[in-house]
Amino acid sequence: MQNNDIRNLWQAQGSADAPLTLEELRQKGEKFRTTIARRNLREYIGVALMVPYFSYFAWTSRLPLMRVGNGLLVAALLYMAYQLHRRASASSTPGELAWQSCLAFHRAQLERQRDALSGIWRWYLGPLIPGFATIAIAISIPLFHRSIGAGLLSFLWIAFPALVLWQVARCNRGAAAKIQRQIDELAAAERNSNSGAPV
Repeated sequence: MQNNDIRNLWQAQGSADAPLTLEELRQKGEKFRTTIARRNLREYIGVALMVPYFSYFAWTSRLPLMRVGNGLLVAALLYMAYQLHRRASASSTPGELAWQSCLAFHRAQLERQRDALSGIWRWYLGPLIPGFATIAIAISIPLFHRSIGAGLLSFLWIAFPALVLWQVARCNRGAAAKIQRQIDELAAAERNSNSGAPV
């Protein structure tokens, strides 16, 4: 936006908040990109640490179902890492964009992350369930041979992973709602710019 446009828009709004400048939009976009890049890096490191762990048990376990379960978890982790890159990577704001285009670009980045978080069961959490369930069955079968009570008690093993998955889903729903509020703020800024002087 030109300085005159910003001043005219501010005066037209009266007591409303001042509109975002181009520099502020760029700063918001870069801060958001940095946050997403750090989050993704943590996820990639987690996958890099856990894949060898589950691979070891997939290779060495004496129980066939245990090998299958750990192998499924390895495949799920690799799939998660791929989908994280495909669905939830972030791009830097191109330097040549004008205000309106910069706002649209930043909003598209926010919507991309919101959609990724909203569908987390499909590509992030859901793929883990077959592996955890198979391992739970592999643990419970030998215990059922000892006693029914021990077999039923073994299903408590799945309670911890289930609780973790539920908590991760809950946190991501909150993050998606927070991103939606940012999208709404950008939409308000765009409406304000359209109601004021031409951009």
